[in-house]
Amino acid sequence: MFRYLIRRLLAAAVIMLVITTITFFIFFALPSDPALLACGKTCSPSRLAEIKHSLGLDRSYLTQYWEFLKGLFAGRVFGDQSVRIHCGAPCLGVSFQTDTPVLTTLLQDFPADLSLGLGAAMAFLVLGVGLGTVAAVRRGRAADKAAVGVALFGVSVQIYFIGLLLLYLFVDKFQILPTSGYTPITEDPAGWFQGLILPWTTLVIVYLAMYTRLTRSSMLEVFAEDYMRTARAKGLPAATVVLKHGLRAAITPIITIFGMDVGSLIGGSAVITESVFGINGIGKLAVDSVQNSDLPVILGTTLFAATFVVIANVVVDLVYGLVDPRVRLA
Repeated sequence: MFRYLIRRLLAAAVIMLVITTITFFIFFALPSDPALLACGKTCSPSRLAEIKHSLGLDRSYLTQYWEFLKGLFAGRVFGDQSVRIHCGAPCLGVSFQTDTPVLTTLLQDFPADLSLGLGAAMAFLVLGVGLGTVAAVRRGRAADKAAVGVALFGVSVQIYFIGLLLLYLFVDKFQILPTSGYTPITEDPAGWFQGLILPWTTLVIVYLAMYTRLTRSSMLEVFAEDYMRTARAKGLPAATVVLKHGLRAAITPIITIFGMDVGSLIGGSAVITESVFGINGIGKLAVDSVQNSDLPVILGTTLFAATFVVIANVVVDLVYGLVDPRVRLA
């Protein structure tokens, strides 16, 4: 297991390097000039040259990329003699727009994504697996049709539609909840929970469909196996047959999808939800950085999100062995 973990971590490092390289050089294919954006409308050629030198944009692409990689391990110093900004390792760069270390900005926005992604993920996993299991057990009956209907509704709607509808009903019309947004849990736990109820609900409705359908189809395949018929013939309780023998064997593909979803949500992929509910998370930060051609922030958010997706996949591979003994034998 230890050797396997080391191999997976080395493969993850290679993947991160490839993602960083692709993102870095794609940025230079963009038509906008970050130095020109930072210089403003009344920009002289001399001032533009000073800004490019201060940002390090007057160097070759390979030199800039090498400096970025070194900063991840040893830190960097930005600016000239008049203004110097120290960025400690791991240094993801300094924003062209705010002159703030990218890692500092990411860590400020990360609690919002962690609260939003982790809370929603736990909810749609439990509800989706539960509905899918009930639908498989009650195949062809009212419960099955209801679960399939819920899944079809979730697939059909979009996040922005559900989000705006929930805001209208629970905030504007009936005023059950205050205006949504993110409040740090350390400042106001009740406000933190109230502000995330609607974003959680929105993500649950959208993701619930996939987990319900996936659980149902996986359970139906497992129910057709010989060992399931043997378990029923031995007179085992129905709950034991369904949960211990059925769900445990059917949950492997669900774990795979769940790992990727959790990693991407925590990494900032819920950008539409953040925009609808006014949550300043990493997803919204990434969109703003693309619009502003802010290379360090683009690289930082991409690398940050990719890190969580890669870590989630490594954890999923390790969980396989705990859930399914066949994986350990393999």
